[in-house]
Amino acid sequence: MLAGEKNKTIIEVTVVGKDRKGVVADITNFIFQNGGNIEKISQNVVRGLFGMQLEASFQQTNRKHLDEGLKDLAKKLEMEIKVHYQEPDRLRNVAIFVSKEPHCIERILKASEKGEIFANLAVVIGSEDTLKPLADKAGIPFHSVAHTDQAAAENKILQLIDQYNVDLIVLARYMRILTPNFVWRYPNRVINIHPSLLPAFPGAYAYVQAYERGAKIVGCTAHFVTEDLDQGPIICQESFKVSDSDTLESIKKKGQQLEAETLFEAVKLYLENRLEVYWGKVFIHDGKKKK
Repeated sequence: MLAGEKNKTIIEVTVVGKDRKGVVADITNFIFQNGGNIEKISQNVVRGLFGMQLEASFQQTNRKHLDEGLKDLAKKLEMEIKVHYQEPDRLRNVAIFVSKEPHCIERILKASEKGEIFANLAVVIGSEDTLKPLADKAGIPFHSVAHTDQAAAENKILQLIDQYNVDLIVLARYMRILTPNFVWRYPNRVINIHPSLLPAFPGAYAYVQAYERGAKIVGCTAHFVTEDLDQGPIICQESFKVSDSDTLESIKKKGQQLEAETLFEAVKLYLENRLEVYWGKVFIHDGKKKK
């Protein structure tokens, strides 16, 4: 570890709003003027919506000054700017998003109970109430957010994420598509499990597609979520062979068991600080990432 790195503070800044000139320059200049060093930066524009993620390091920080400065900058740019501080000594807060299927959240709850992962399971957010009893039994707050109106639903979820100071979002078979407006705010902090070996068989009916096409190997993919559906950086993949005697139901059953284990493994790697993303590819460290 280099001298001075121990006390270095890392902040993640996300910027979302209507595309306009000068945003990148204004944000980066603010970071430099406050003694920060930019470690990573990415930006994109989709249908006039601008999104930027920036990671910066500081040897010394005044949080109040940074927060107030970025708040003023947000007003000037007419953009939404959020800041997330990486605090290595704090137990991280995890939000689990669910719909109907229980197998993935059950594995994560079991892992937390057995001490296989170390995190605060802060909140469960469901697109319906089906899995509320699981959260209640585990003593985790549950919030149901219907997606009748996508924009209203995402605004409500964003409020909950801020309320519970969430560090990681886990999509445990959450059967709703998150828009770029949501995803951009949490770069490499949303993990999804998909029931196929991506990039093959994207979408909601992967097992049906695999069965109908006569796939000989079926699997699942844990990946970070990006604005491109089922195209995010792959964290881990697992598979099993399909026999002639397998039916669609037996394939689904085997697949769901594998989904739960693969998602758990991805979450565990994240919480152990063993994941790095460069140029759209995930690299897994052998040991814990140095702080």
